Amino acid sequence: MTEPIEDVAPEAEAETAEEPEEPTTAAEKNESEDDTEQPEATEAPVAKHASLTKDEIIEKLKNLASQSELPSRAEVEALKQAYYKLRSASVEAEKAAFVEAGNDAETFTPTPDPSEDVVKTFLNEIKEKRASNAIAEERLKEENYNKKLQIIDSIKNLTESSDDFNKLYKEFKDLQQQWNDIALVPQAKVKELWKSYQIYTEKFYDLIKINNEFRDYDFKKNLELKTSIIEAVEKLMDDADAVSAFHQLQNFHQQWREIGPVARELREDTWTRFKDASTAINKKYQTHFESLKGKEEENLAEKTAICETLKAIDYSTLNSFKDWDEKSKEVIELQAKWKTIGFVPKKVNTQIFEEFRALCDTFFERKSEFFRGVRDEMDINLEKKRSLCEQAKMLKDSTEWKSTADKLISIQKEWKTIGPVPRKYSDAIWKEFVTACDYFFEQKKKNESSQKGEELENLAAKKEIIEKINNIDQSLEASDAIAQVRALADEFHKIGFVPFKEKDRIYKEFHQAVDAHYDRLKVDKTERRFEAFKSNMKDMSKQDNPKRVLYKERDHLMHQYNKVKTDLQTYENNMNFLSVSSKGGGGLLKDITHKIENLKNEMDLLVKKIEAIDESLNELEK
Repeated sequence: MTEPIEDVAPEAEAETAEEPEEPTTAAEKNESEDDTEQPEATEAPVAKHASLTKDEIIEKLKNLASQSELPSRAEVEALKQAYYKLRSASVEAEKAAFVEAGNDAETFTPTPDPSEDVVKTFLNEIKEKRASNAIAEERLKEENYNKKLQIIDSIKNLTESSDDFNKLYKEFKDLQQQWNDIALVPQAKVKELWKSYQIYTEKFYDLIKINNEFRDYDFKKNLELKTSIIEAVEKLMDDADAVSAFHQLQNFHQQWREIGPVARELREDTWTRFKDASTAINKKYQTHFESLKGKEEENLAEKTAICETLKAIDYSTLNSFKDWDEKSKEVIELQAKWKTIGFVPKKVNTQIFEEFRALCDTFFERKSEFFRGVRDEMDINLEKKRSLCEQAKMLKDSTEWKSTADKLISIQKEWKTIGPVPRKYSDAIWKEFVTACDYFFEQKKKNESSQKGEELENLAAKKEIIEKINNIDQSLEASDAIAQVRALADEFHKIGFVPFKEKDRIYKEFHQAVDAHYDRLKVDKTERRFEAFKSNMKDMSKQDNPKRVLYKERDHLMHQYNKVKTDLQTYENNMNFLSVSSKGGGGLLKDITHKIENLKNEMDLLVKKIEAIDESLNELEK
């Protein structure tokens, strides 16, 4: 018994009048794509090289020209466009300078750029390499074609030979392997060549009296392989990615060709099943690109709308940095949106992109002109900020914490109202200013931290005094008791600040303790109010700027005094209209008399308060 067949040749319908149509091959797909307009994918490579300098572009072209592999057209074209964009910008700048110098624009001739010849040299080298590669590839295809013709002739001779089967079969398998090892052939001859190969391969199986056991084994194995391919292709019909499914299908077609025939009675059904699945995938692939064309029109509409938005910019309304910054954000957002929009029809791709780029360039050129026009203003802003910086540096070592903090906060607010300064000074002047401010507030924070401990000590001392007031011997004479209360009250007020959150509570306890003695000893309320005022006045004397606080309080008291005096005069005038004998006059007269008495007492108290403030101010003046 001879050895089993492991690989068999592609099959053909040798005994049928008409051969079923073969599924689309990868080569045929390329032919069909040549007739179908595909989206142009040049924007991304161009954008990728937009930031390169001329020297960097030349270096990349040099590497592409020297490498053994043939570079892609898209990469070379992108570098070429990037270079000439830089060259164009250079020429435009040179022309602008030429015209600005008073020359006629029509007489302008750009200065030759030696780098352009270098670029052309490398581009020609790549072009020659591509041409040479194409010639070599066509020569190889022709050689492969002739080799495959020789293989077909050899298989034909095997079908007519009467030599030993084992020998024939070994030669046949060798020829099959040679066929599979040969790759590229001229595209126009692929289909005809494959049909001839298929016919004589099947004749080898059909005409030679092959061992039935080998033949059945071969057919069974081939059927299993082709069935697995069919099942895989049928699964591809449900693949959401039509492009990926199409390319995978081409690989399955190549595998199909490398598998030999199946039993004659199964060939038609097997082939039809494979062809139907392939056709479905091809249709889905075609539909995909048709939908892309529709999407391209939508993309064109979106990109056109962006261009219209840029055209509609009213430059007459952009009169400040803020206006330009806000509009710049809008333009940058439009540029970002542009990048998210897909391809447009190839015939208008360059046109719409050039229009968009020109509109963006116009915007940023106008913005640059505006910024150049406000350089003087920025220099003035710099001088203003330098002045504020000097003020902050002069205040940073001050220990008048409250007033200095207010001044620095005011300076910081003023700083925010000043516009921008030249970029090269911006960071330095800001760092100098914020360093001075931070230094003061750090020292203030340290001082407040030390004051906290002092305030806690003051709180304990005031609690001790309140305890002493509460413990004054109630058997003492009224004058002695009042003297002790006032002495302790003076001592209480001489003590410095307590923690802010404890302030109200400790003063409440203090006044409750004092009032308890005053109530017991029936001390006049006016006297109590004056005592309370003196304690408040002592707190005023401890402020950062006590004179300002005391003068403010004196003005307030004078205002109250004048108001009370006016009210007193009004009541005294009203007294002349009243008569005790008039109806209801007696009760009203008593009421007014009482109010006049109260107003006089209030005036006396205000006078005492004002005199006390004057004494304190005199002490501060010494």
